[in-house]
Amino acid sequence: MISAIARGLSNSTLANITQNTTARVSIETTLKAIGRPGFILIDNDIDSQTKKYAATKEFLYQAICLAVYLMVIPPVFKKTSFALGKKIFGKTHPEFSKFNNLAEYLDYHKFATKSFTNRRATLCKTHSINKFKHHNLREDLYTKENPDKYDLIKGCVEAGSFIGSILGLAIFAPQISHYTIHPIMNFLGMNKNPKEKNQKA
Repeated sequence: MISAIARGLSNSTLANITQNTTARVSIETTLKAIGRPGFILIDNDIDSQTKKYAATKEFLYQAICLAVYLMVIPPVFKKTSFALGKKIFGKTHPEFSKFNNLAEYLDYHKFATKSFTNRRATLCKTHSINKFKHHNLREDLYTKENPDKYDLIKGCVEAGSFIGSILGLAIFAPQISHYTIHPIMNFLGMNKNPKEKNQKA
């Protein structure tokens, strides 16, 4: 049992997720979208109509936040931070010139973080090693047990993702949710909070 847990914790996929801002925020927001409405629904101190309204509103809020985050952060902030890092550090850190774009670097990084055995097996099976422009990248992935992961590039990308997550979840997503939740609630026939209806009555 303990050895299985140890293997799981040392798994390269888990390490990649914990080091990836987008993955962490996506998992956290998904858990909120499930957990918060769930706790509302099991609260016996609230009447069923109010629970249904509150749980639906909370779920929609978290779902919209996640959708806005995924649409804005990876395509905008990550690409921008990679391009900005290349512009600022490109002259002093030639590793930026080894990658044509962010997607190519992320693909390389995915292979570089795999164990040596798994990496070689995957590369041989998919022939993905041929996609990298620079010969030394291909050689590094195929021959080195611990190839360079180019931490400066990774740091630039994650910094952009981190800044984007703050702006996205603190500013953009709440504003968009504010203007979209009520129309969606109206469409679902839940246009007014049951508490407000009772107070007016």
